[in-house]
Amino acid sequence: MKNTLKLDEEEMKILQDFEHGELTSLANFKQEKRQLEEAAHDFLQKDKRINIRISSHDLEALQKKATKEGMPYQTLISSTLHKFVTGKLKNVE
Repeated sequence: MKNTLKLDEEEMKILQDFEHGELTSLANFKQEKRQLEEAAHDFLQKDKRINIRISSHDLEALQKKATKEGMPYQTLISSTLHKFVTGKLKNVE
């Protein structure tokens, strides 16, 4: 069975580097992983609560999209807002 993964440009570069043996293992992988996990946890810690009013139509649409993505709708909203404020929100038409 053929693998039909769709890789973006960065992922293709990583795959090519791996296939050419250009990637090396970290000597202190477990320590590095723990530090990165802690940094991610600290950065993504949700410590503020907000209340917003939106139309029931928009909320239903958000809930449907979240279900399709396999995540809670509040996570979808939070993720979308994060992408917007960091300039990583991409317009898909």
